[in-house]
Amino acid sequence: MPDPGGDVRVKICGIVDPVALATACEAGADWVGFVFFARSPRSVTAAQVATLLHDVGPRSPQTVGLFVRASDDEVARVLDVTRLDILQIYDTPERAMAIREQFRRPVWLACGVATRTDLPETCAVDGLVIESRAPVDADRPGGNARSFDWSLTARWPAPAPWLLAGGLTPENVAAAIATSGARAVDVSSGVEDAPGRKNPGRIRNFIQAARAIG
Repeated sequence: MPDPGGDVRVKICGIVDPVALATACEAGADWVGFVFFARSPRSVTAAQVATLLHDVGPRSPQTVGLFVRASDDEVARVLDVTRLDILQIYDTPERAMAIREQFRRPVWLACGVATRTDLPETCAVDGLVIESRAPVDADRPGGNARSFDWSLTARWPAPAPWLLAGGLTPENVAAAIATSGARAVDVSSGVEDAPGRKNPGRIRNFIQAARAIG
């Protein structure tokens, strides 16, 4: 997770094609994310991810699998087919802990926030993904291209390493990092031309902008 004294780390999430994956790897992303949630326009299958990762070298970014209220069987079926280094969970803290225990992999818990009181005070898993709370009419808990007041996290005594997500773009990521104090950022729609269609130039620009602030 983030190194407080090092570069800002970057996750490119919602990858569905080899060009986006190759660009993220070449541009120096720390993590690449794959969405195992059918309602998302970035949804992929385990077989698709296994194919994408087949030709990626051993020094590739760590792989993150995103799951929404998934059963143990659903997670197991993915892990039987493809490698995932980290599991990103949209569910309760208790469920995230159970998944960590069951699969013996690092787990990040996604947390939607609207006010400072929404920021977790404790964390029993390996990391947190802090993003805007989903709108009441949203059909998915994340990936809604919405930001929140980044100053909420500026002096937050975070109980675990964390990534800032939601509404980030190459144009605003430097300001988001400076305002929030984040040392790791997570982007999906902000580097796309359309839902699920990553733009290689925007991937490169996002990583460059995030790293430039140091």
